[in-house]
Amino acid sequence: MVATLTYAAARHAPSNHMSPNRKSCDHAIQKGNMEVARIHAENAIRQKNQSVNFLRMSARVDAVAARVQTAVTMNQVTKSMAGVVKGMDATLKSMNLEKISGLMDKFEHQFETLDVQTAQMEDTMSSTTTLTTPQNQVDTLMMEMADEAGLDLNMELPQGQTGSVATSVASAEQDELSQRLAKLRDQV
Repeated sequence: MVATLTYAAARHAPSNHMSPNRKSCDHAIQKGNMEVARIHAENAIRQKNQSVNFLRMSARVDAVAARVQTAVTMNQVTKSMAGVVKGMDATLKSMNLEKISGLMDKFEHQFETLDVQTAQMEDTMSSTTTLTTPQNQVDTLMMEMADEAGLDLNMELPQGQTGSVATSVASAEQDELSQRLAKLRDQV
């Protein structure tokens, strides 16, 4: 399949597209030019996302191709099953056990083929994934590049809140659960 070939070729695309921008980001970080480093990091993430989107589209094309192939196969199986059913009618009229057994085996084989085709289509459809890239990936890439270069950017890069929001949400949930438990105890 053509789509499978492009999918296989695109598997390696994210690392290939990211490399030049990662190097440029690394050089800019080493020179202390954080604005240029951020631009290169954004370009690296954008190109990675484009590659991932290409992979996603390729997987969708593969899924459609699998569906079409399954439809063609099912059509062939249906025609074959119609022939088997006609043969079964003739065999049942003659009541020849050997012919009946052979036709039943052929009929079961047709259903097994249909099951395999359906399973393959479902596998293809379930392998399609989605990905979103928040701004924190840019910061993460810049931190990776700084770590590789042996630099410390903790003071220079903006940091998000680490745990205060999560802690306050968890304590609010805990308070709510405690109140509900107290109400249940009062009712009993």
